[in-house]
Amino acid sequence: MKTYTGEHIRNIALGGHSGSGKTSLIESLLFTMGEISRLGKVDQGNTVSDYTEYEIERQVSISASLTHGEWNGAKINMIDTPGFSDFYGDVVSGMRAADTMMIVVSAAAGVEVGTERVRQLADKYNMPRFYVVNLLDRENVSFENIYNELRERFGKKLIVAQIPLQSGPGFKSVVDILQKKMYTYAQDGSGKVTEEDIPGEAVAKVDELRNNLMEAVAESDDDLLEKFFDAGELSEEEILSGFKKAIREQTIVPICCAAATSNIGARSIADFIVDYLPAPSEMPAITNEAGEERKPSDSDNLAALVFKTVSEAHVGEMSYVRVFSGKLSGGAEAINVTQGKSERIGQMYALNGKERKSVDALHAGDIGALVKLKSTHTGDTLTTKGNEFKCDPIDFPLPLINLAVEPKTKGDEDKLGAGMNTLHEEDPTFVVRFDGELKQTIASGQGELHLDIIFKQLKERFGVEVEVGEPRIPYRETIRKKAEAQGKYKKQTGGRGQYGDAHLRIEPLPRGEGIEFVDAITGGVIPGKFIPAVEKGAREACDQGFLANCQVVDIRITVFYGSYHNVDSSENSFKMAAKMGLKKAFLEASPVLLEPIYQIQVKVPEDYMGDVMGDISSRRGKIAGMDSDGRFQVINAKVPLAELHKYTTSLRSMTQGQGLFTLEFSHYEEMPSDAAQKVIDATEHAEEE
Repeated sequence: MKTYTGEHIRNIALGGHSGSGKTSLIESLLFTMGEISRLGKVDQGNTVSDYTEYEIERQVSISASLTHGEWNGAKINMIDTPGFSDFYGDVVSGMRAADTMMIVVSAAAGVEVGTERVRQLADKYNMPRFYVVNLLDRENVSFENIYNELRERFGKKLIVAQIPLQSGPGFKSVVDILQKKMYTYAQDGSGKVTEEDIPGEAVAKVDELRNNLMEAVAESDDDLLEKFFDAGELSEEEILSGFKKAIREQTIVPICCAAATSNIGARSIADFIVDYLPAPSEMPAITNEAGEERKPSDSDNLAALVFKTVSEAHVGEMSYVRVFSGKLSGGAEAINVTQGKSERIGQMYALNGKERKSVDALHAGDIGALVKLKSTHTGDTLTTKGNEFKCDPIDFPLPLINLAVEPKTKGDEDKLGAGMNTLHEEDPTFVVRFDGELKQTIASGQGELHLDIIFKQLKERFGVEVEVGEPRIPYRETIRKKAEAQGKYKKQTGGRGQYGDAHLRIEPLPRGEGIEFVDAITGGVIPGKFIPAVEKGAREACDQGFLANCQVVDIRITVFYGSYHNVDSSENSFKMAAKMGLKKAFLEASPVLLEPIYQIQVKVPEDYMGDVMGDISSRRGKIAGMDSDGRFQVINAKVPLAELHKYTTSLRSMTQGQGLFTLEFSHYEEMPSDAAQKVIDATEHAEEE
């Protein structure tokens, strides 16, 4: 396959809410560009970009996939990103590789929470973007209504670049506002297009929209604005060059239109991408946290980011890579600056889903796949020896669900650990750790479906089946008041005995202060050499807990009196005495259980706000405030961790997939006595068994 230099490449990531038609739009574009000979359908499981068995089975995109085609002399790289929130990490990584975001909006559903999320991500990465209003051939849809909603939500930068002659089942004609041309598509799905005159009744509307676009272009540049004021208009060349510059600088955000499953609009969108969207060579140099930069040129030193890793049958590990600067050639040596390892670049491919085409090199700005790299994983940077440059890490979302896992078969622990570590390297949004306090291996991800697929991969690729369950909650124990008690450990069984006597005082500390130990012994009633043993015994007891086998926190322990025996006293006897005394004092000091509280932020359409708030209250949550965001409501609340197990699934069910949330640890607070007693009873019952 031929290689392309930066000026002849366009890199597009498609994002949007699940069901907006991103995968179908890529299918339509690939068909239009001649990459495929028949149009696949998501519901038939034969699209190019949804090719894994999991995607075919569930009819949703699960993983970011690479596709490409050639149009008017340019290579268009397209990254299909998932709309389902469980796989948001692939949206983040896919966007890091692209130059422009195509935000696909369903004409039937309008602006959804996933639309908003992708738009915010484009803002975060300062990415040029454009909108495609899709599904315009559906019943009861209106392009104008969607346009007005987009403008209301996302500002007046949004400008119509294409309009349908009519929306609904009769949609077949797309009007290019800049060119003032109309393209009518065959309704048989063939993609055949004829150029026609704009009907007389639509001319005035098109002229008005073109004037609006020309004014927006003029306002985006001081020189053009001056010319516009002087002449009252801009030349064709000034409009076109100004429009392209304004998109790149995000002073204009265009809106296009399509009906992907009917193969209407793809040619117009392909023309738009090549004619107006920025090439990698026109993008600014990338900079990293160290302030270093690399220009998007073959002549600069290599900087290539591995933004996704996949495992393909008969191929092995495949690394998706974006070359930001320099040239990556097969057979060359590269340095993985992230891992500090050298890599020999082997075969390189341009991908269309699972189909591969060999390429000899990837020039600055291109995207492709490398195979069989030894030490390179998602987020790593490849560069040249002596000219190391490390791309900033990909900012993956924090986990939203935790499950305790263990192998079904005893003896598979090592296989399980190795498999989960490999899957984490491929997908950093899957996180695994062993919690020493809970004595459980905790697998964390973005949702139940995300983890379900991880566990299926563990079985299929690594031969390990797992048992999953709800993780234990890391409760804490503390006290409300002061108390004192004596701990005396005395043992005489013949020969040398054991004797330790320690009087302890405990008192509560402010939340978050931990454990403080005070030596208040006077007169040598406990020799100084035994004081560390008293402290060690007290701290060990605090680690084990007294109510529910949970860590004790936020208390001051003072040893203030005691006695010893010249022969029988030892470090161990004073350690045991401290444990005994602390337990007595603790149970007399009005002990309580503390539970972890998490701050959650839930974003839902206004229609679901009442249900979501009621559900939060039923989970012992406290609403901290609400904010309006267009037709969405943002609810801030604090909820006990014990009540948040599988909240992702509950929220999705409550809001028909329209709700999103984030969570992070906030603090510990005292549990209600009835809830605490259930935890204590469950602990005692488990110990009896």
